[in-house]
Amino acid sequence: MPAVESAAAWRTYAEGLRRDLLDGVVFRGARAREWREAKTRVLWHDPEPGMWIPAVLYRPDNLSGRVPVHLAVNGHDREGKAAGYKQLRCINLAKRGVISLNIEWFYMGELRREPFKHYAMNQLDLCGVSGLAPFYLSMSRGLDLLLALPAADPERVAVSGLSGGGWQTIFFSALDPRVTLANPVAGYSSLRTWTAVGDIGDSEQSPNDFATLADYTHLTALLAGRATLLTYNARDTCCFVAEHALEPLVQAAAPVFALLGEPSRLRTHVNYEPGTHNFERDNREALYRIVGDEFFPHDAGWRNEEFPSDGEIRMNTALEADLPADNLSLNDLARTAARELPRDPGRVLRDPSGARARLREIVHHRPTRAEALLLAATPPSEPELRLWRLRLGGDWTVPVAEFGRGPAGPRC
Repeated sequence: MPAVESAAAWRTYAEGLRRDLLDGVVFRGARAREWREAKTRVLWHDPEPGMWIPAVLYRPDNLSGRVPVHLAVNGHDREGKAAGYKQLRCINLAKRGVISLNIEWFYMGELRREPFKHYAMNQLDLCGVSGLAPFYLSMSRGLDLLLALPAADPERVAVSGLSGGGWQTIFFSALDPRVTLANPVAGYSSLRTWTAVGDIGDSEQSPNDFATLADYTHLTALLAGRATLLTYNARDTCCFVAEHALEPLVQAAAPVFALLGEPSRLRTHVNYEPGTHNFERDNREALYRIVGDEFFPHDAGWRNEEFPSDGEIRMNTALEADLPADNLSLNDLARTAARELPRDPGRVLRDPSGARARLREIVHHRPTRAEALLLAATPPSEPELRLWRLRLGGDWTVPVAEFGRGPAGPRC
């Protein structure tokens, strides 16, 4: 985290970091930039050829005036948008006067097809196109839809999700200033935590070149000035346990929230019942509480307790958007990108130094000097074995065992 001493300095830094992450990571490659510039399209029926993301819209009864909107994203739950806990969240927010869009995620629910598997994004990366772009654009287009609704209040925009949905919440909310309230639930941790306990996640959670620009501590701090609720579970059986995931994020973000004069807008919630990987009632009620405080501060009738709504949960077949059989997948996008790759191997031979320079740039190569320290060696009468420790550039240590034939003798 940078050391900044004023709100103005932070805003300048934050604007630059968002721009660098969007340009250099999320929309890397010409094709991803084309997708970014494409106009959002919404069809309520009969989709045309292309990649379509299904979603369910929840609207309050008796809409009047401008109301808050909420993008509900979900994680690695095969039920996708039909997951009961996700439906309950959207239903309860609708009963409180909030419009919700329950959007499907790749390889979940209605998109549960092999070519939509998250690791297929690596195929796009291999072809020079950001595999992260479709993930980001599915959320961005969903928010476009919400804000295009006549009743949408652009000053009251929430995003929430569990697990992979928590990752979507932090990544999208940090980079899209249109979001004014973010509630990621058990969805991410800092790189410091990754190195200690291994909370790495899927490919989208560690996209190419991300760590050359930022950590998730930075993304959390980018929420400063907006309502933020970081929810974690005390006995999480999946990942991102509250005890080790939460503290580094708060340490990084809290000073920035304070710098902007709104320290109380950063909240945390640790779930103990059931305490496992969940977005059940206790965690949902924590969301209702911050929504009430931030979006309905003068509503005397607001209640944080959940309205019983189990009888309103729909079966997954009732929520399907009936996508076309040829709906484009991540794999389809990669195949198209692969056809556009250069087919002239001779160009490398014509300019080998230029090709090496380009390769160094792509892999972020840094020249390092190796220093070897001999730790131990066998006596001359025994089979030759030497143990070395190589120190590379002051950052990396590699152990080496050197074996020779027969007894140790003079070196050549």
